[in-house]
Amino acid sequence: MTARRRTTGIAVLGVAPLALIGLAAVPAAAHGSMTDPVSRVSACFAEGPESPRSAACKAAVASSGTQAFYDWNEVNIANAAGDHRSIIPDGKLCSAGRDKYKGLDLPRGDWPSSPFTAGNRTFTYKATAPHRGSFELYITKDGYDPGKPLNWSDLEDKPFAKVTDPKLVNGAYVFDGIVPARSGRHLIYSIWQRSDSPEAFYTCSDVVFGADNGGSAAAPEASAPSETDVEEGAAKSTVDHGGHGGDSPEKAGAPQDAGAPDAKDANAPEANGAGPAEQQPAGGPANLAETGGDSTTPYIAAGGAAILAAGAAVMFGTVRRRAQPAGGGRHGR
Repeated sequence: MTARRRTTGIAVLGVAPLALIGLAAVPAAAHGSMTDPVSRVSACFAEGPESPRSAACKAAVASSGTQAFYDWNEVNIANAAGDHRSIIPDGKLCSAGRDKYKGLDLPRGDWPSSPFTAGNRTFTYKATAPHRGSFELYITKDGYDPGKPLNWSDLEDKPFAKVTDPKLVNGAYVFDGIVPARSGRHLIYSIWQRSDSPEAFYTCSDVVFGADNGGSAAAPEASAPSETDVEEGAAKSTVDHGGHGGDSPEKAGAPQDAGAPDAKDANAPEANGAGPAEQQPAGGPANLAETGGDSTTPYIAAGGAAILAAGAAVMFGTVRRRAQPAGGGRHGR
């Protein structure tokens, strides 16, 4: 019996790396989310999709399920092409009109938030697969009520910050904006429109201005996903969806998957590149990976390494458990 078990384990180890290599060869797609001020989806992912701490994230997971938060960096529309206001309906801005992320649209005043001040501020947008494009940041108007669904009319008509091809620092876009004066709880809405594709990404970040939190002081301060979180989340999405984190094709004014220009734009979160941190100059073509060609290689390699590592850990763990004699001691998860 023992010999049979060992043979099975060897066979699995011999076949599985080939499958994992096949997954790793899937081209990278652009993905990311605002992390300072942290977005709702990023904050809930950082809390842990299986057991979130805050009441708002618990409600969001109950509404959307856990997978939406493992896929925290793909709140997107594949063929938006800048037509955001006409294809995303009122009340569904935070989900980009996608049913998969409907929990992000819950109107409540206790979402995890970031402390905020008016004036010049630096923003950070985690890019798990960078691409050329522009960012626009909008803030809610005076009188914003977080207890009501977010409509386009709740946002200022013009962005308070707009930048094209910002610099990439340690795997994140970093850029500045001048924040208008506000008090109490508000929301920052970001749109990342790629210029090498019609795909766009959207985030909602809850912020609180001043010492008076407008009665929401009990809401936890949000935190962003760590590098370990990003890698584990990518592995979880790959295992559950075979490398495709998106839900079935749907119409939020545009199909999510079928409308993508090619296979490279499939909704799949990619692990952030491993290796030394690197700061690149602002504005130059070298900042951002182009679609296709050799420029995607670092992201494919990083994603493949993460998948291979996760797969190997699972397989070796399986072999160890099978090799234990009956009635053996406790084993890890």
